[in-house]
Amino acid sequence: MTQAPARPKAARRQHDREIVALAVPAFGALVAEPLFVMADSAIVGHLGTAQLAGLGVASALLMTAVSVFVFLAYATTAAVARRVGSGDLQAAIRQGMDGIWLAILLGVAVIAVVLPTAPFLVELFGASDTAAPYATTYLRISALGIPAMLVVLAATGVLRGLQDTRTPLYVAVAGFVANAVLNVGLVYGADLGIAGSAWGTVIAQFGMAAIYLVVVVRGAHKHGASLRPDTAGIRASAQAGVPLLVRTLSLRAILMIATAVAARLGDADIAAHQIILSLWSLLAFALDAIAIAGQAIIGRYLGAGDAEGARAACRRMVEWGIAAGVVLGLLVVISRPLFLPLFTSDSVVKDAALPALLVVALSQPICGVVFVLDGVLMGAGDGPYLAWAMVLTLAVFTPVALLVPVLGGGLTAIWAAMTLMMAVRMLTLWLRARSGRWIVTGATR
Repeated sequence: MTQAPARPKAARRQHDREIVALAVPAFGALVAEPLFVMADSAIVGHLGTAQLAGLGVASALLMTAVSVFVFLAYATTAAVARRVGSGDLQAAIRQGMDGIWLAILLGVAVIAVVLPTAPFLVELFGASDTAAPYATTYLRISALGIPAMLVVLAATGVLRGLQDTRTPLYVAVAGFVANAVLNVGLVYGADLGIAGSAWGTVIAQFGMAAIYLVVVVRGAHKHGASLRPDTAGIRASAQAGVPLLVRTLSLRAILMIATAVAARLGDADIAAHQIILSLWSLLAFALDAIAIAGQAIIGRYLGAGDAEGARAACRRMVEWGIAAGVVLGLLVVISRPLFLPLFTSDSVVKDAALPALLVVALSQPICGVVFVLDGVLMGAGDGPYLAWAMVLTLAVFTPVALLVPVLGGGLTAIWAAMTLMMAVRMLTLWLRARSGRWIVTGATR
């Protein structure tokens, strides 16, 4: 059997530089986003328990609504990166504007749904009688900022496609600082209570969206790209986003099923599950940063017609994903005696969480491969395959998870099922990557 020639060290170093340059700022921007909710929680928490409970329900609803449309960032990144690779920056920015116009339209539609149905949605999420009025107030005001949130997603995708992850980091940090200052001033200075927190977040989100629009509009003027809405372009952006929407909804269904099963095991188990899920989400941010780099780099290579460059970048990023997964897994094992006391002093909760944490640690190399290949296929515009692969994964996970309480399994069994879910995802993504069918070169897929 003939051994394949080794890849030149210079090419590996080039890939490494590109990955680091894009992934590190992307990680900072990803981490900055949940800090919005943390800042709001810290400030509103001093108003009272009912207000904090209301914020928790309203924030969960808002984050669910916004996360459903994360395809605005993913699909835009891939489409813009292809145009960049082909050398047509005018078309790249024009493509990005289509995504931004789609974000505005979707944002307005979401407002039209949320404002009249806010009390029903709050009740549906199980808010208590004392928390419900605060949740409804916060949700209705914050919903006004949803168009800005979606514009931020789409514009972030534009800049990532342009191989720029630094600007989103700077905007995210500035937005976090502005949000914290506005919240303190409006909640306590203006004595607006939880409504002040909501208005502070809305103002911060519109400020972030305005900065992004200034950056994109300058780029459009520089390269002669039109800013007017284009019906065909907006429709194409929506069509590219539908498979990624299916993928996202399937993934959220998996997380909801896991939480619902954990809730049936008892208070200690659901408390431990929430602690582990928060850690799992934090680890996902680190791995997703590499995936974001993958979206931008793969899209650019394919747009430039460099199929071999795309393959080589994919291989190197998988190596990065495995290495990052190993490091993160070791950090979980080492830090678990320090991590758990940050969230609970209940020994029963700690005992339930400890073995499940070890399962999470062992699964991180698998997660690393999954996140990277997910990013690679998104960058290639292979959304339909990602959608069907995630639906298949949901179909495998659901019966396994539902059998956990039936068979007397505990929280560790749930996270073993989550690891199985990630293993199924890894298999489906690896088969696709190995087949090479995702490699479609050109300015458009």
